[in-house]
Amino acid sequence: MSQLPILEYPDTRLRTVGTPVAAETLADPAFQKLLDDMFATMYEAPGIGLAAAQVNVHQRFMVIDVTEGRDQPLVFVNPVIRDKSADLRAYQEGCLSIPGIYADVTRSDGITVDALDRHGKPFSLTTDGLLATCIQHEVDHLDGKLFIDYLSPLKRERAVKKLEKLRKQKGE
Repeated sequence: MSQLPILEYPDTRLRTVGTPVAAETLADPAFQKLLDDMFATMYEAPGIGLAAAQVNVHQRFMVIDVTEGRDQPLVFVNPVIRDKSADLRAYQEGCLSIPGIYADVTRSDGITVDALDRHGKPFSLTTDGLLATCIQHEVDHLDGKLFIDYLSPLKRERAVKKLEKLRKQKGE
């Protein structure tokens, strides 16, 4: 497995809406290797989710593992959030494409998502809490949205300035 470069804000490619993954793609060894490389990249970063768009692949799939032991990897191909609870919860979100920036984002606390697993088997998952938040965050990436889009204009401007300051400190 190898590490993949992660696109960083304000790269306009992060705003690309992903296209559905074709069924025949799932059987391709190159696709399976890409999924493994995405997990390796996510774990090394470290993160809990990584959407294809973040590694400059503009198709609708993502990898997630919210466990502390990093032992429950999940693959979602062509995910569709079918249901969202009316109950909302704010989580402090971060993003591998916006490193060092964190902000509270309010999302549905519970969701039901339909998707295909890495082998093309359909599944439906009803979940809440951190996993629900992570799924919504990653699906947003597939739709060309970033978590900072949910912030007020003032908070978004502060986040962007902080990101620029962090990059200057790192010499980027």
